[in-house]
Amino acid sequence: MLKNYLTVQSEGQAEIIIQKSRFIGHIKRTETEEEAQTFIRKIKKEHSQATHNCSAYLIGEHDQIQKANDDGEPSGTAGIPMLEVLKKNGLKDTCVVVTRYFGGIKLGAGGLIRAYSKTTSEAIQETGIVKRQLMKQVTITIDYPLLGKIENELHQNEYLIETIDYLEHVAFHVLVAVDQIDAFSTWMIDLTSDQAELKINKEKYIEIPYQD
Repeated sequence: MLKNYLTVQSEGQAEIIIQKSRFIGHIKRTETEEEAQTFIRKIKKEHSQATHNCSAYLIGEHDQIQKANDDGEPSGTAGIPMLEVLKKNGLKDTCVVVTRYFGGIKLGAGGLIRAYSKTTSEAIQETGIVKRQLMKQVTITIDYPLLGKIENELHQNEYLIETIDYLEHVAFHVLVAVDQIDAFSTWMIDLTSDQAELKINKEKYIEIPYQD
């Protein structure tokens, strides 16, 4: 699993008008090709009267699946430029569909490339990008005299405390980046003079708003 990667918020869209043609960019996080194809079919059904519903998607940790479709526009003027915008933004597991309602003015190859690229960029900006960071849940079990010190240190160092159990002992359930586990463990041992019991639990992704 990747330690971290960029993708879009769950789903969104943006609309622009270029030379009387209406362009609507629809974007969605899709973690499988089946999800991407389902999303494309949904948009095509919703906009069945549109002139074109062009699409592009990237799937997989290493972008193993890349598809682009011009849906009747001149070859290379829609799907591939849309795909390139996804790549330029460093996005993964993302599908975009740009719907065009023709306004009567031809844009030419260059104009189409710019229009589909701009619509894709607008949809990304409107929807928002998140950084998915792979974390491990660590349980820190301590005696009550250390409670205030450990809680304060975790907050000061901006570790995410999921929950705290107040039982016979205190147990903090904390999220730590996977590549910081060893350093965190050493820090906690030093901080408590080796009076803490650490248990490394499951991995999970958290999402952090991202701005370039």
